[in-house]
Amino acid sequence: MDRLEFLKSMGLLAAGAVAVNIDAKANALRAFGQDSIPSIAADKKIATKIQSLDAELDKPVTVVIIGAGDRGRCYAQYAEKFPKCMKVVGVADLNPHRREQMAEIHNIPAENQFAHYNEALAKAKFADAVVIATPDNLHYEPCMKALALGYDVLLEKPVAPTEKECREIMKQAHKYNRIVAVCHVLRYAPYFVALKQVVDSGAIGDLVNIQHFEPIRYYHMAHSYVRGNWPLAEKTTPIILAKSCHDLDIIRWIIGKPCESIAAEGSLYLFRPEMMPKGATERCIDNADGSNCPHEKECPYSAKHVYIDKRRFLGPFDLPKGYTADDIRSKLKTTNYGRCVFRCNNDQCDHYVAIMKFENDVTASFSMDAFTPYGGRRTRIMGTKGFIEGDGHVFTFYDFRSGHKSIWDQKVSEIEEFKGSGHGGGDHMLVRDFVRAVSAQDEKLLTSTIDVSIESHVMGFMAEKSRMSNKKVKI
Repeated sequence: MDRLEFLKSMGLLAAGAVAVNIDAKANALRAFGQDSIPSIAADKKIATKIQSLDAELDKPVTVVIIGAGDRGRCYAQYAEKFPKCMKVVGVADLNPHRREQMAEIHNIPAENQFAHYNEALAKAKFADAVVIATPDNLHYEPCMKALALGYDVLLEKPVAPTEKECREIMKQAHKYNRIVAVCHVLRYAPYFVALKQVVDSGAIGDLVNIQHFEPIRYYHMAHSYVRGNWPLAEKTTPIILAKSCHDLDIIRWIIGKPCESIAAEGSLYLFRPEMMPKGATERCIDNADGSNCPHEKECPYSAKHVYIDKRRFLGPFDLPKGYTADDIRSKLKTTNYGRCVFRCNNDQCDHYVAIMKFENDVTASFSMDAFTPYGGRRTRIMGTKGFIEGDGHVFTFYDFRSGHKSIWDQKVSEIEEFKGSGHGGGDHMLVRDFVRAVSAQDEKLLTSTIDVSIESHVMGFMAEKSRMSNKKVKI
């Protein structure tokens, strides 16, 4: 059997492009010989199948949402799209507006609406699973209690603020034989799934190095990690975990080997009092004396510009239906979101780099930066026979020998059922796999169980240890 016939027999060539699969096909390619890798025709598209978000269950998995903020609402939306697969039967949130909104959307009875997660978990088990989408420092306690009560858990990342608590959650899941799915949603996004499939097919030869970049976007940094919910590393988690544990996880997942050491650098460069322009006021507009900051019209971080003019990141404001600019302005007068970014008492790094060494001398570098006009991810993967470069939406494979290139460019956001599913479709694809796993009581239906997710968290904790000690750290 020649090379072309073999690839066709494995289903790896379709319409002049490569359709790769992560399981037996990749292993079979390697077994056939190192030179038997997918031959990708010039200027053709890489074909990968994007599966439906429908879990196709006989009966819906019932869940309690603990934390009805942005992430809790996102995961709960799966039940709106696929009511035959998931049903929200309880909610716990300190914010009455969010709690009542969730209850109204999902017809949750009054007896299953709680102000605090302790109230929900004091009640006898009344659902199949809980979704924990509370702030980072409030993951550990409700997760430990839920597991003891017999719930399976969909747990927002990061797992917990310390390595010790992460490991204790893993032990608790083992003790009670429960499923814990960590919300490493990028693993479930069709873009990253296809990226890993191409790597695992052997098309690039041996993977040698990865360069991965997370551009936060300048106003996102100011919103979330200066003014918002994660300004202080000690009270939440360091930004390498709070923002970038997705990225460490993706690097580890694609490489498929243990990380042996890590070295990191980073600091808070801009958002501190020493960098404040002369004469800047406490708030961008509507200070106590009625004044506006003299720099408001030129500052890219102006609260008025970000929230009133551009209407960005308004979720935390809990605005009423039909809100006006005055409603937003009122929030800016009374919350941190209206404060000058140089006066927020924050300490999260606004730029961060890490260098990692994996088993068999595979290396990776990671960079996170606040000062970009765009978000998403940028990735380069270097192999002995090929190279991949992608921007989170499109990636291009280059074959060294032939000089040919091929592109993955499937428009996931244009697929009707994927509309509204964040992280390139990963948010709801994760929920689909979670409810399937709970329904079948089979954690193998997930790629981000607590066991496999812990290692990338440890990488994050060790990166921060390296940054603070200015030393390379073994893992």
